[in-house]
Amino acid sequence: MEHTIVNEASLEGTSLHTGEKVTLTIKPAPEGYGFKFRRVDLEDQPFIDADVDKVRTVERATTLAEGSVKVHTVEHVISALTAMGVDNAIIEMDANEPPIGDGSAKPFVELIKKAGLQEQAAPRKVWEIREPIHLDTGKGPIITIVPSKEFRVSVTNVGPEGRVTQYFSSAVTPEIYEAEIAPARTFTFYEDVKPLLDKGLIKGGSLENAVVIRGEEVMSKEPMRFHNEFARHKALDVIGDLMLCGKRILGHVIAVMPGHGPNTQMASKLKKEYSMMRRMVPKVNIPRGEGILDINDIHKILPHRYPFLLLDRVIDFEGDFKCTGIKNVTFNEPFFPGHFPDHPVMPGVLQVEAMAQCASILMLRIPENQGKIGYFMSADSVKFRKPVLPGDTLFIEAEITKMRKSIGQASCRCLVNGEIVSSGELKFALIDN
Repeated sequence: MEHTIVNEASLEGTSLHTGEKVTLTIKPAPEGYGFKFRRVDLEDQPFIDADVDKVRTVERATTLAEGSVKVHTVEHVISALTAMGVDNAIIEMDANEPPIGDGSAKPFVELIKKAGLQEQAAPRKVWEIREPIHLDTGKGPIITIVPSKEFRVSVTNVGPEGRVTQYFSSAVTPEIYEAEIAPARTFTFYEDVKPLLDKGLIKGGSLENAVVIRGEEVMSKEPMRFHNEFARHKALDVIGDLMLCGKRILGHVIAVMPGHGPNTQMASKLKKEYSMMRRMVPKVNIPRGEGILDINDIHKILPHRYPFLLLDRVIDFEGDFKCTGIKNVTFNEPFFPGHFPDHPVMPGVLQVEAMAQCASILMLRIPENQGKIGYFMSADSVKFRKPVLPGDTLFIEAEITKMRKSIGQASCRCLVNGEIVSSGELKFALIDN
């Protein structure tokens, strides 16, 4: 399920590039809201979406802009929110850049934990990468995302002349992120400091919030936190920048010499790939309250076809876990000539199948389940009370009683003229088509 924060929480500090004092406050947001930055220091307090289409500059940090309004260095806070399991939040600032803290995402993790997480009603949408997505800039950086059943990031960092070549690879969970990724600090090379200052950047930089590399020497107020701290910080940046595509992903991100430019290019590519994928799937408006799905809608949801589609219409939904469908039983059904020639009766096993198809509608309404196929695992306590004959209208009621990932259990019954003709407890699994 999606999550937001319970209470608003604030963090004060100095911004890295502008050197300004800033207070950042994270606030709860409704389902489906995503992340939005808000400049409360400006007169109309404008919002800026955390969206790759809003990226304007990527030199040493990722900057978002809406018209003339900008927010700089957004990657650390987005990275922390994403990895710690927050889906919806407002990030308010009274300056144009978040506080840099110690140069890591650790202060933002602590802020999120202080605010607390609140589960929301909407299911979390996660895009599972099915085919490799590749970005080669032609200038060194390469990013590839390959299929995986977990979100994993592998980073190879290579500095000038091959200095500080480091590697880091890990699955990304809130626990791992907090301990192994968030504490990694930002870094720069000594020869880059003056050019950055000449461009008006890193005005708030010091050895307290950044690691400086001069030749083979590492300059820092404290010892290195990890032997591969720079590669870990690159992973931190990758997580934040890729989330600008607007979708959580399930896949293995393999990044060689990543930076904010290549990262946001990949985020843009992800957004386009997702948009293309969704255009290939007809959008079905499955009602969440009272509503009707006709046969054309059902065709878009269920893979079944003649002669095995046993659901003509869905006429009602009650919340997220209960619906009612109908099957018009006519003399022209293909099973009647053999079951039985002189006494046509709808086979009980097909009534069970009709129940399963109705229950599948409930499972397949979850976004990440769309396009999958349901397979029976068991049918328990099945009872047949009365025969179903040509001319009957079969009302099929299904209620999901248990759901764990792609495994569902449903209590179902079929009625004719208000009387129960069959019932059962069904268990089935949804698998990829």
